[in-house]
Amino acid sequence: MRQQKNIKKSVWREWLESAVFAFILFLIIRTFVVQAFKIPTGSMRPTLKEGDMLLVTKFWYGAQIPFTDIRLPGLSKPQRGDVLVFLYPVDKKRDFIKRLIGESGETIEIKNGKIYADDKAVDDSKISSRFYYNRGDYGEEGKKISVPPDSYFVLGDNSSSSYDSRYWGFVPKKYLVGRAFIIYWPLNRIRLIK
Repeated sequence: MRQQKNIKKSVWREWLESAVFAFILFLIIRTFVVQAFKIPTGSMRPTLKEGDMLLVTKFWYGAQIPFTDIRLPGLSKPQRGDVLVFLYPVDKKRDFIKRLIGESGETIEIKNGKIYADDKAVDDSKISSRFYYNRGDYGEEGKKISVPPDSYFVLGDNSSSSYDSRYWGFVPKKYLVGRAFIIYWPLNRIRLIK
């Protein structure tokens, strides 16, 4: 009888240990490697549509250690044209997704629907193929915006209905969550994000 109780205890203990290990592994992966997100609005159309589910790599730019301002070393630095997920600067409890347009130290201007960085038209097709509207305090026509150090200027691909840096300013580097890299749902939309 005692042996049977010990067997039951060991089976339950194995299950519990496995569950705890799986949970810890899940937290490590979600915190430092990759996280899933769902697109709530059409601000990134046609690249991302409402309801798209995507994966965001946190390690690409260096994941942030929770409850600190410390970042792990990344594989790359954010570059113009990347699709970024970040904490919304006005409400850090919300995640936003936009395309990186202006990097630290650059002067950005929206002129005739095109993006100019340091007075040169951006020729990256992910950006130059779109029309950007002059809206908001940071997107007024004829206004050149200087991107502060360790910050980014981001815009939605659907410029006519995107609440982005034109309205609320810059994304500090410390608010960066990661780089969007693949749509995994719905099945007919599976693709790498460019």
